[in-house]
Amino acid sequence: MTNAIQNRYDFVYLFDVENGNPNGDPDAGNMPRIDPETSHGLTTDVCLKRKVRNYVEIVKNDKAPYCIYIKEKAVLNRTHDEALDATGAEGKAGEKGKRGKGDEVEKAKKWLCDKFFDIRTFGAVMMMDKNCGQVRGPVQFNFARSIDPIVPMEVSITRVAVTTEKEAEQQEGGNRTMGRKYIVPYALYRAEGYISANLAEKSGFSESDLQLFWEALANMFEHDHSAARGKMIARKLIVFRHATSLGNAPAHKLFERVKVERAAGCEEKPPRTFSDYRVSLDNAALPPNVQIEEKI
Repeated sequence: MTNAIQNRYDFVYLFDVENGNPNGDPDAGNMPRIDPETSHGLTTDVCLKRKVRNYVEIVKNDKAPYCIYIKEKAVLNRTHDEALDATGAEGKAGEKGKRGKGDEVEKAKKWLCDKFFDIRTFGAVMMMDKNCGQVRGPVQFNFARSIDPIVPMEVSITRVAVTTEKEAEQQEGGNRTMGRKYIVPYALYRAEGYISANLAEKSGFSESDLQLFWEALANMFEHDHSAARGKMIARKLIVFRHATSLGNAPAHKLFERVKVERAAGCEEKPPRTFSDYRVSLDNAALPPNVQIEEKI
């Protein structure tokens, strides 16, 4: 792998949803996630990371050094056995008890970081029965939060088919199945994130990984369309690049420079398009050695 990044980054990411559910809560019937005190919509960091992983898996064909560790139907201990075998660990794959001790853990951890993009980027806990250690990821998101409160709609839907013969008999050939889905008519979400050069040094997160990450944020919704998610679009990606690995300004001070407000004349009506908002960036008296880049 190439050398790890040398600069700290902070970023603000804006995306919107129209007539869809950006992140359903399985404990609430898949209803869009909401802050119960303010009714602002929420999208978890895990949801956003999943979309980044899916994009990288598509564009890189799940091949090293851009394989994806956390993916559908993965059995993680198999991957750990592969890493331990490749690095000469004692014991055999499938043996009971823990594999991976001492130096074996560090070797296996490096092997996994070199092969898997999402471990280098987001980190992973790999201390199961087959112990490969733990990696703190240099890239982290906050939960995304909608700019305005949302009012989810519960929509009734029908299917002109049933699952079993018994259901067909009960309906005397009507064969209709009723269902429900939740949608958000429109919402603009804001997520904030951090990229640590110090943690990148430990995981091997490189400049090419960084460019792929920006590319994923710009394009991941284009490859994630579904009936449940409606129309989702990446609207803005504003990046603060620090001149040093430790950074040159507090992240929250930089985030405060990005303001999202209702556009003139749209203050009183419910927002329904991105043009109902105005995004402004305060460049005045920018802290020394911090550069701003707009990726979208």
